[in-house]
Amino acid sequence: MSPSQHFDDDDYPAYTMGRAAEMLGTTPGFLRSLDEAKLITPQRSDGGHRRYSRYQLRLAARARELVDSGTALEAACRIIILEDQLAEALRINEEREQA
Repeated sequence: MSPSQHFDDDDYPAYTMGRAAEMLGTTPGFLRSLDEAKLITPQRSDGGHRRYSRYQLRLAARARELVDSGTALEAACRIIILEDQLAEALRINEEREQA
C-alpha cells in the first residue's frame, strides 16, 4: 500500500497514544483502560508503542461520551460493541437488498 493510500484508510494505525489522547481530550490512562476492557486493541509500533486508527478513535470518543454522562466504563464498552454490531448487520442487510 502506498503512503497516500493510508489517508483514506480508517484502520491504518496513524496516531500515537499521546496524539490520540490529545485529540480526544482524555488521558493515555483512559485509552489503556479501553484496551484492558477489550473495546479497542491498538496495533504496536516496532518499538512497542500503541498506535490507533481513526476507527478506534471514533470508538474511544463514543466511550468517553458515555462515561462522561455517567455510564460505567464496562457498560459503555458493551453498548459500543452492540452499536457496532447493529450497524454492521444493517449494512449487510442493505447490501443484500440491493443485490
